[in-house]
Amino acid sequence: MIELKHITKWVNSGGNRFFLLRDINLTVKEGEFISIMGPSGSGKSTLLNVIGMLDEFNEGEYNFIGQPVHQLKEKQRSQLYKTHIGFVFQAYHLIDELTVYENIETPLLYQNVKASERQAMVSDILDRFNIVGKKDLFPPQLSGGQQQLVGVARALVAKPKLILADEPTGNLNSKQGEEIMELFKQLNTEDGVTIIQATHSERNAAYGSKIINLLDGRIEK
Repeated sequence: MIELKHITKWVNSGGNRFFLLRDINLTVKEGEFISIMGPSGSGKSTLLNVIGMLDEFNEGEYNFIGQPVHQLKEKQRSQLYKTHIGFVFQAYHLIDELTVYENIETPLLYQNVKASERQAMVSDILDRFNIVGKKDLFPPQLSGGQQQLVGVARALVAKPKLILADEPTGNLNSKQGEEIMELFKQLNTEDGVTIIQATHSERNAAYGSKIINLLDGRIEK
């Protein structure tokens, strides 16, 4: 599903080159649940953003479901990730001015899904996550755990092949965090969704079927 070959990314500052990722080689099969671990600044978020096509890279090749991402134009890349990838962020990234329903509906608007279909898909996911009663509330009216649940629902509504989760429980208490991780596990085992998460937590990492350790932008052997 995902094949990264010799991916390297750097930024230039004051005439010096600072490497964010160095010679990353990684293969992810469909249905895997991968945890990326490493200290702050090790490149976890950068790697997720490269996989999610939010960040470009300087060298290397990236193939996603048979498409050579490194050769695609920005519009083609955008279409690819909007269709197949769902993102879950530590900071929720919900839109405060939109209701829970409208937040979850947003990815479907980008995909030009018909109104009747959108309604059915959003209703289905509200029901699945037991948040039907919250659909008309705004994010500031929700607890952190509920906001993250809405974030996960929004990532899933378009039925992506891949979920990228960046410290998904970072702002939650341990019980809320456990519920989110159990939900990921269920999505992975029952629905076959491929998941890649970046985490500091060994406990969260253990939910994955494979752990990758990053240090200074390199995968540790």
